[in-house]
Amino acid sequence: MDREHDTGDAGQAQKRQPGKGAGAPLTRFAGSAARVFLQIRCSLITKLAIISGVALMLFFFLWSHLNIGAMERLSMENTVSDINRLGTTIILGLHDSMLTYAPDATQEIVRNIGSQTAIKSIRIYNKRGEIKYSKDPAEIGTDTDIKQEACYVCHRKEPPLFGVGIKARTRFFTDAQDQKCIGIIFPIVNDPSCSGDPCHVHPPGKKILGLLDMAVSLAGTETTLSRFTRINFLMALAIAAALFFILFLCMHLLVNAPVRKMMRATRTIAAGGDFSGVDLSQCDEMGELGRAITTMGREVLAKQAELARQMKRYQDLFEHVPCVITVQDKDLRLVSYNQFFAGEFHASPGQYCYKAYKGLDAPCPGCPVMRTFKDGLPHATEESTLDKDGNPRSFFVSTAPMPDAAGNIDTVMEMSLDITASKYLEAELERSRKKYLAIFSCIPTALFVLDREDLTILECNATAEEVYGYTQAELIGQNFLDLFYNRDRSDHERSIRERHAIDRARHCRKSGAIMYVSIRVSTTTFPDSQVYLVSATDITRRLETEQQLIQASKMATLGEMATSVAHELNQPMTVIQTIAEYLMRKTRRGEAVPAELFQEMAEGIGKHIARATRIITHMREFGRKSDLTVGPVDLGEVLLHTMELFNQQLKVRNIEVATDVTPGLPPVSADAGRLEQVFMNLLLNARDAIEERGPAAGGKAEKRITLRVYREGDHVAAAIADTGPGIAPDIQDKIFEPFFTTKPVGKGTGLGLSISYGIIKDYGGTIEMASEPGQGARCIVRLPVRKPDTGQTA
Repeated sequence: MDREHDTGDAGQAQKRQPGKGAGAPLTRFAGSAARVFLQIRCSLITKLAIISGVALMLFFFLWSHLNIGAMERLSMENTVSDINRLGTTIILGLHDSMLTYAPDATQEIVRNIGSQTAIKSIRIYNKRGEIKYSKDPAEIGTDTDIKQEACYVCHRKEPPLFGVGIKARTRFFTDAQDQKCIGIIFPIVNDPSCSGDPCHVHPPGKKILGLLDMAVSLAGTETTLSRFTRINFLMALAIAAALFFILFLCMHLLVNAPVRKMMRATRTIAAGGDFSGVDLSQCDEMGELGRAITTMGREVLAKQAELARQMKRYQDLFEHVPCVITVQDKDLRLVSYNQFFAGEFHASPGQYCYKAYKGLDAPCPGCPVMRTFKDGLPHATEESTLDKDGNPRSFFVSTAPMPDAAGNIDTVMEMSLDITASKYLEAELERSRKKYLAIFSCIPTALFVLDREDLTILECNATAEEVYGYTQAELIGQNFLDLFYNRDRSDHERSIRERHAIDRARHCRKSGAIMYVSIRVSTTTFPDSQVYLVSATDITRRLETEQQLIQASKMATLGEMATSVAHELNQPMTVIQTIAEYLMRKTRRGEAVPAELFQEMAEGIGKHIARATRIITHMREFGRKSDLTVGPVDLGEVLLHTMELFNQQLKVRNIEVATDVTPGLPPVSADAGRLEQVFMNLLLNARDAIEERGPAAGGKAEKRITLRVYREGDHVAAAIADTGPGIAPDIQDKIFEPFFTTKPVGKGTGLGLSISYGIIKDYGGTIEMASEPGQGARCIVRLPVRKPDTGQTA
């Protein structure tokens, strides 16, 4: 700025006041000092360097001070020691002259010694304080107060002290030339030579004869100490400066340079620039910190890149999400919005939302945005409006508060999802629900909706009320298993849960009457959980009609077998009649019957009566109407039991029977009487087929029926094969149809195989006929093995 002013308008420069130019250097200095202070304040290395330099200087100054003090004490001690040796030497040198009492020689020695530059004064006092000898001849003969100056050291007490140490005999003073001096007094001791020959002047009891007082200038010592002090200070300053420079250099290389690198790296990371890491080859903490910053920087940049991708993705989602999204301020003005809103409503930023949405001049009643501004909570509602074509549209509106950095809600985001199609589908679904509910209620089969956990009835149709006699309110909430006859409840629960069909289940009506139903189970959703959908068809009348047909078939079979049964009964009756005539003949003649013969005839009568009884009982059981109960049945035993009615008539017709029943077969679930009816029909057909072939073959054809019962996987199979003419291929598909028969009119009804087919199907089995013309026929009945724990078939 000053340079610009200097090169500016000359007239303006002349208008400056004279005193202002003189203050410009001071201002620049103040500015420079402020910048230097700011640099020091903001620079760690500078602060560390200053602190370490000051600490070094203080340390070396303290060290120099202590060193100089020690040097001063050592110099003084050396000076005192030298003066002490000199004084002792002087006394020894004066001994002979004083012993011979040669005052001139003594004075000459004192004067010669005192001529040395450093010696300020040298005196010898007698015991009265008179100066006897001195460097200065003018002092000789003068008296000194023994209570003053140096003499006071010994004469401060009476009698005077003897044997005072060198430290007490030493004094420091400043002479008239303002020079520091040191003075030491030396006692002249009375020794034997002074009191004896040749002197005999002093008495032997006197200890001190006089004093030697010598004062020496300390100017040389002061000069030496001053020179030592200067040298010591300069050395301390040089060492401190060298250490400061080395420390500064080490701190710069090991701390400042790495720190600046890391600062530049952190600024690069903060700016999101191209960060390649902190290049530090140090293996110390700085190196670890640099590597940590490198790792952190790469992670931060990776996170920043990921954040940028996320932000871009969320921005794309915000812009392209298929629903209306707006951000509104407290005045309900549009702050921002997505493309979907812009395309739907053609609004502009700053426009009121109610104007853009509905063309209103005031906010909507119950506006969710205003409620969110009021309580700070999200809200949701449904709104209806008309589009630009006048068609009704429905929106699901939800709001979310958007706080600023201080936590105050300054904007609210409103999301409007077009649910017009959903509303239409909802209405259509309701109509469909009502339609299918009507169908559900009117289906002529009892339908139940069961809970999958405990089989509780959740819903039922009107037919269920009619069939069971309960009202709908009584059925709903009741356990479906309660409708079963008590003995059948546990047997069928597993079948329901495994969705197996139950063809002849016994249910109880409200009146207590037993009815038979056919149950089919499937799973469905109702309304939000999986349930069982169970249909129960009343088959009581059908079974009654079927039982009547079966009973008629049995009666026809019994009628057809009447001749053979009569012949079967005639044999035991003939035996009994013969025995009776024999006994009567013996009785008329009065002859005794041997005991052994009588016993044998009695046993024969009992045996044949039992046989006749068994045949009659078997026929009575066969002719009895079945009660439709299902239980464990041995298929081989039923087949062999049925053969008992055929043995005799097959023997009469010369038909051979071969049986092969595998021992230890598992039971099947069925009714023994109904299975006996099936085997009876199959055996009658086999017998008739063999007789039909016999005459055609001239009576020479083989007559044999083969019975076999065996295990076949999860089933037990019974095969009945004959040596008849077989079944023509064109009628094999019709043999199980009702009223179809190949027998002459009046000999067969055509219901036997049809009834047998229905019975086997009721028990979950199969029945099939295999045949080739001229090779006989083979009928196979398969029934599933009964499960041991539930009584159901496997």
